[in-house]
Amino acid sequence: MSRLYRGVFIVWVVFRYGLDELVLSGFQKPWLARLTRVLTFGRALDAPRGQRLREALERLGPIFVKFGQVLSTRRDLMPVDIADELARLQDRVPPFPSEVAVATIERALRKPLSELFVSFEQEPVASASIAQVHFAVLRDRNNRLREVAVKVLRPGMLAAIEKDLSLMRMMAGWVDSLSADGKRLRPREVVAEFDKYLHDELDLVREASSAAQLRRNMEGLQLVLVPEMLWDYCTTDVLVMERMHGVPISQVDRLRAAGVDIPKLARDGVTIFFTQVFRDGFFHADMHPGNIQVSLDPQTFGRYISLDFGIVGTLTETDKEYLAQNFAAFFRRDYKRVAELHIESGWVPPGTRVDELEAAVRAVCEPYFDRPLREISLGMVLMRLFQASRRFQVEIQPQLVLLQKTLLNIEGLGRELDPELDLWATAKPFLEKWMMGQVGPQKLLDQLKDQAPRYAKLLPELPMLLHAYLRRGGADSGRVMDELLAEQRRTNRLLQALVYAVIGFALGMVVMQFVVRVRLF
Repeated sequence: MSRLYRGVFIVWVVFRYGLDELVLSGFQKPWLARLTRVLTFGRALDAPRGQRLREALERLGPIFVKFGQVLSTRRDLMPVDIADELARLQDRVPPFPSEVAVATIERALRKPLSELFVSFEQEPVASASIAQVHFAVLRDRNNRLREVAVKVLRPGMLAAIEKDLSLMRMMAGWVDSLSADGKRLRPREVVAEFDKYLHDELDLVREASSAAQLRRNMEGLQLVLVPEMLWDYCTTDVLVMERMHGVPISQVDRLRAAGVDIPKLARDGVTIFFTQVFRDGFFHADMHPGNIQVSLDPQTFGRYISLDFGIVGTLTETDKEYLAQNFAAFFRRDYKRVAELHIESGWVPPGTRVDELEAAVRAVCEPYFDRPLREISLGMVLMRLFQASRRFQVEIQPQLVLLQKTLLNIEGLGRELDPELDLWATAKPFLEKWMMGQVGPQKLLDQLKDQAPRYAKLLPELPMLLHAYLRRGGADSGRVMDELLAEQRRTNRLLQALVYAVIGFALGMVVMQFVVRVRLF
């Protein structure tokens, strides 16, 4: 019955905000669409469609708000006005009672609160749809007092999520079958993607491990601080981490008054992001202003502080090569190469004509070159490429959509801090370094290092293998020795050729690096 009541409430909200018009606009039976337009009593239809959708999701509760936030990242599927409106969704969720939080902590860590913490602030400092955060103080293994932040999962989330997800799947099926645009929007796929993100966020151990990985990756950069995870106090429902002291990055006036170099702060943000993308292939994918602070501590003054690691993105070497070459080809106005990259990636159906895709890409990219480079949005270019590729039935990979969403966040944040920020000038060194790494001797050395353990295991076995081979030869050992001597002569010739090849390769790399620098940049 609770599911039935919830379903009725959802249908009422859909009808109240006129969302049925969005769903049924392409329905094959025009009479049903006309009927919904006639029934206007009590319906809020004056606002734009994006605003109505956002308000309806807020009315439906935190799970639907989170769904709208994920949906806003799929700009390759959404009209621009709807995606922009959904991006305004915020987790304005009242905190749950502190008594419930304490009970969850004690159950998860199997100790009374008084044994776990020296002090614990009952009032949460932050509350979102998935969890809320309390500050506390504990004694570590060395008996030192440490300030910590305790993240507690909202109770009953799994049951609520499963109930709403089942209704979302049902609604996605309706959209898919009733709307002419349904199949293009792929509602079932979007709900499945949301299902994955949401269940990942429900596992706080997974979030802690992502934070630990980012912390290791960023240690040598000296630009960003990532809180240390206290693993003795981390479970699926509770996460305890080092408490970070900083000023929210949105408080620009306060940062400027404290002496922070704001233009440098903007450049550092871009540097952090492109380092995570092109060096590590592992990036913080939820870098909106609410998750970023700036340290004013004298020892770490002006560094970023990253928070909330529920969503991270990963990129393979193929993904990074696709992105780097796309950006480089775009700034050379080599639209044919951009089209070829789409085809080489295998995301375009076989038989797609390069010239047609090239023309579509040119129509997207050419208008940007009437502007200075500092006014060009790489995130927007990537989004427009995704949208132009839609007519060619390109299957956009989820990790690239997540990257594009984060890139838009970074650009918006960077240019809010410094309107003169030249994103390309900051990104160029990373693209250049990555491209050099793909064709230079360092790539060969890295591959040899990767294979070295296998070779090290085989080398000690070679004498035994040779001895066994000779014993099997028996009476034919003379012939075997002749064959071995002939093989040795061939090996010597091969080694000589290899030496010449290495010398030629080294000279070629010098020339190639010069050519690549000139051609790409």
